[in-house]
Amino acid sequence: MPDDRITVPSLGADVRAIRKARKMTLVDLSDALGRSVGWLSQVERDMSYPSIADLNRIASILDVSVSSFLQVGVAPDEAGVVVRAHARRPIGSRTAGLTEALLSPDLTDDFEVIHSTFAPHSHLTEPLSRPTQEVCYIVSGQFEVALDGTHFLLEAGDSFRLRGEQFQWWNRHDTPCEIIWVISPPIY
Repeated sequence: MPDDRITVPSLGADVRAIRKARKMTLVDLSDALGRSVGWLSQVERDMSYPSIADLNRIASILDVSVSSFLQVGVAPDEAGVVVRAHARRPIGSRTAGLTEALLSPDLTDDFEVIHSTFAPHSHLTEPLSRPTQEVCYIVSGQFEVALDGTHFLLEAGDSFRLRGEQFQWWNRHDTPCEIIWVISPPIY
């Protein structure tokens, strides 16, 4: 592994975890990339490293931000163990008004921990569900969530759980809301 590599040390394992969370096989992803299964297998086992163009395509196909595969200011002895506040991996935002960062060192565990900030007056326009189990803790602000159509207003210190239910959220207030999510399996 070159010293000047800008990708996270767990790149291969992270790609594999996200691919599996998307229920994609090696063949599915390699076909979508226009690359061989052997090449992708080597990437997932950290025996080969994708070019920036390949990394962008992988991120696009897996519907994640390419920044989630990049490292920023990580000390070599802390990689895979410690995540400094200034070095969190941004996940990217699929929804306006939502900013997310990975608190877990990587995606190699059976779960991931995410820090989300919901801007004032932001909301998820369409309900969604995902094949995960999640526990969410409201750090600050107020948050409204609908789980299978039942609405809950949550405040700092409250928590809730998702187990594949359809959900939708709103921050109808003038202040941001911060939430910590523990999600299994990793989906980002």
